[in-house]
Amino acid sequence: MNTQDRAAREGIPANTAPFTIGFATPADVPDLMRMIRALADYERLAHLVVADESMLASALFGAHPVVEALIARETAEPRTAAGFALFFHTFSTFLGQRGLWLEDLFVQPGWRGRGIGRHLLAELAALARARGCGRFEWAVLDWNAPAIGFYEQMGATLLPDWRIARVTGDALARFGRARRDAD
Repeated sequence: MNTQDRAAREGIPANTAPFTIGFATPADVPDLMRMIRALADYERLAHLVVADESMLASALFGAHPVVEALIARETAEPRTAAGFALFFHTFSTFLGQRGLWLEDLFVQPGWRGRGIGRHLLAELAALARARGCGRFEWAVLDWNAPAIGFYEQMGATLLPDWRIARVTGDALARFGRARRDAD
């Protein structure tokens, strides 16, 4: 699963693909963590990042992995990390099928405009189909007009009637205690 394989299927000479895409390995964790921090900076959410390499490695490669990641790297040495997509499976009760949720997609600023984001999304869509998923979804910040335009150009539909509900930190602890106290 890399851009050279896809290029060959589409009749494009393999040496024209400046990057490859593959599943992340434990050796990729430091690069993934750097890109996660860069994404948080871009989204103006750096203050929310508490994850570290150990936590990420455990989530990706621990005894019970909960996420997967694709990483894009330049083809030539030094094989710089150009972007990533971190994802996991969900389940749709309406469809009766699992889905694929893209948690984060990020392309390093110097690599933008070269098709990496498009290729990462295409690889995930192909993976979702191969795994029998009924849908492929993600969220986008409402102020991120370039991303919204890009996703719509790719055929994505933004769902205006849906909002994400989130409970974290102290509120999550209180919420969890309230349930126990009710028993």
